[in-house]
Amino acid sequence: MEQARRPALTQPEGPPGLASIMKFLYDFFPILLFFVAYKVMGIYAATATVIVATVAQVAIFWLRHRRFEKMHLITLAIVVVFGGATLALHDPVFIKWKPTVAYWLFAVAFLGSAFVGERNLVERMLGHAISVAPPVWMRLNTAWVLFFAAMGVLNLYVAFSFDENTWVNFKLFGLMGITFGFLLAQGFYLARHMEPEEETSGES
Repeated sequence: MEQARRPALTQPEGPPGLASIMKFLYDFFPILLFFVAYKVMGIYAATATVIVATVAQVAIFWLRHRRFEKMHLITLAIVVVFGGATLALHDPVFIKWKPTVAYWLFAVAFLGSAFVGERNLVERMLGHAISVAPPVWMRLNTAWVLFFAAMGVLNLYVAFSFDENTWVNFKLFGLMGITFGFLLAQGFYLARHMEPEEETSGES
């Protein structure tokens, strides 16, 4: 006879959002090195350090996974262009603009993904591990668009309203703390909306 099993939740290994948090910590490593280099040697040494660290980050990811991640490549291009301009022209204004340009490019990418293809960027990144209704993916994608847009504005406000040391501190602790909190909120939101997957056994 046939027996119906209890609905099982489709979820990744570990708590929802854990993979995103670990990725977040990996992605922020160049910013940590930027902070340390700034405190020891100043803005120009810190700029050179973050360029080298970002190149190393992309190389390490390729060595481990034999592929490149688009966001890493975009970040690398922005770091090289704006960091290089800061070093070449001896003007820190370019490196101060770098986080905002990156955030706004990501906002455009997430926004565009809602209209191109069958899945938006959030669903493409997490859909293999978590099953939620399409409107949930859309709301999360929209939240990321608004988050990136707001973070870009916030970076400019701090960079050009306060002294350089305050901006560097905010770049590590402020932006990192806000992003970490946003990822945690995303994890809790996903946990609330995960869909049960009906499983039935064959004939016994």
